[in-house]
Amino acid sequence: MDNSIYRFSNPGNEPVKSYAPGAPEKEALKKTLAQLCSEEWDIPLVIGGKEVRTGNTGKVVMPHDHQHVLATYHKAGEKEVQLAIDAAVKAHKGWSELPWVERASVMLRAAELFATKYRYLLNASVMLGQSKNPFQAEIDAPCELIDFLRYSAFYAGQLYADQPYSDKGILNRLEYRALEGFVFSLSPFNFTSIASNLNMGPAMMGNVAVWKPSTTAIYSNYLLMKVFQEAGLPDGVVNFVPGQGSVIGKVVTASPHLAGFHFTGSTATFNTLWRQMADKLELYRSYPKIVGETGGKNFIFVHPSSPVTEVATAIVRGAFEYQGQKCSAASRAYIPKSLWKALREEVGDMLNEVKMGDPRDFTSFVNAVIDEAAFDNIMSYINFAKQAPDAEVVFGGNGDKSTGYFIAPTVILTTNPQLKTMTEEIFGPVITIYLYDDERYEETLALCDRTSPYGLTGSIFARDRYAIQAALDKLRYAAGNFYVNDKPTGAVIAQQPFGGSRASGTNDKAGGPLNLVRWTNPRCIKETFVPPTHFAYPFLAEE
Repeated sequence: MDNSIYRFSNPGNEPVKSYAPGAPEKEALKKTLAQLCSEEWDIPLVIGGKEVRTGNTGKVVMPHDHQHVLATYHKAGEKEVQLAIDAAVKAHKGWSELPWVERASVMLRAAELFATKYRYLLNASVMLGQSKNPFQAEIDAPCELIDFLRYSAFYAGQLYADQPYSDKGILNRLEYRALEGFVFSLSPFNFTSIASNLNMGPAMMGNVAVWKPSTTAIYSNYLLMKVFQEAGLPDGVVNFVPGQGSVIGKVVTASPHLAGFHFTGSTATFNTLWRQMADKLELYRSYPKIVGETGGKNFIFVHPSSPVTEVATAIVRGAFEYQGQKCSAASRAYIPKSLWKALREEVGDMLNEVKMGDPRDFTSFVNAVIDEAAFDNIMSYINFAKQAPDAEVVFGGNGDKSTGYFIAPTVILTTNPQLKTMTEEIFGPVITIYLYDDERYEETLALCDRTSPYGLTGSIFARDRYAIQAALDKLRYAAGNFYVNDKPTGAVIAQQPFGGSRASGTNDKAGGPLNLVRWTNPRCIKETFVPPTHFAYPFLAEE
């Protein structure tokens, strides 16, 4: 019997490869891209460790070349969703009772497989299936994905070691049980690392999952599932169930075994599923733990003391990396009038250097948005701005979906701080700028705080420390991740645990220990060494 008390060392973050000219990883990645482009995968469901093909299929295409089919995937019906629930419930006892170090070993083996054997295959699958350039793919999957896996083991050790005080004559301990049932994980298209963590974070704490991957990320997500299996994840612990959200959600929310919901996606979808669960509370064996990271309308706020070049760089990177399809992407900016002329010139110069194209062309900074529905939605906001009397499209404004879903990085200038593009989430390469009078800095901070229903990320640029402190105070609840003199994107596991509140989610901080705590159902155990033998207390005695 292994009676060791083990704590993993802080793993540090996975180094990010540069893919610079002449680097060996560049040649290896290009070779893998060519290999995947010559293949067409058949993607089944994976339920209880077995591949299931329903015959009800869909196609996976490249967003930047939508005539190129990468895979055919099978869709789950109600029967398959119930089979996945049954498989998860069956796997619960063995997995939840397995010593936690053994579960951690699965996480660490998966991380090592992604870091070595499958690094370029994973990166290439994200580039082709989700239209990310090599750097954006690298920082997502493999790097952030590996960090999630390694740090889940590290933080689990810290959590399990956190025990209550025991007074003389008694022993108190906390048992961090898994939830009593399964976790429903609903993952987004934009980050493959998040898709992994929505399942493997709860799994680290002994939970089992039914996983509905995003339709537009199935390609890389299926690779995750295969590597989880190779790493030794037991059958049924994670069940891969692509398909229509409404069909899957209907069956999942009707199961008395639903114990948790782990989500990243739109606020509207999150609210819909929360309402469905609320309507069935009497059905569930326990109240489901609900953890969600949802929408954002993230800001860059600039003080007159800010260096223009640094702000311009933050706007171009923060708003247009991965085509603005990050939960944290900058989509509104508040600029003092005194800086606008110089800032406009520098942003324009940078955008003139930006190349848009296929991610297989490593000189492309901007690639395609994820699908036609996204393209049409984003262009509707741009076209609105073109017609609005209180707005002007300063840069970009063009889109072309004939070959791929390409939209030029777009900067809108407005005199209306309540313009639709200043208040609503667009999730594309669009940022709207509002100019304020320099002397109205604190008044405009208050405007920024009340403009959006969201509270995910934001940044302040200033050299004036009093101005920075004022922003931290007045925008206290406007962003769960707040950046000083930096763009509002790029949170790193263990360095900036990620999440927001208001309409941006439950702020349970993915990438830190707080998220793992949510996937536990603690039991406090008290043992008395010498129990009392009579009911009476001293106060009952006569004087």
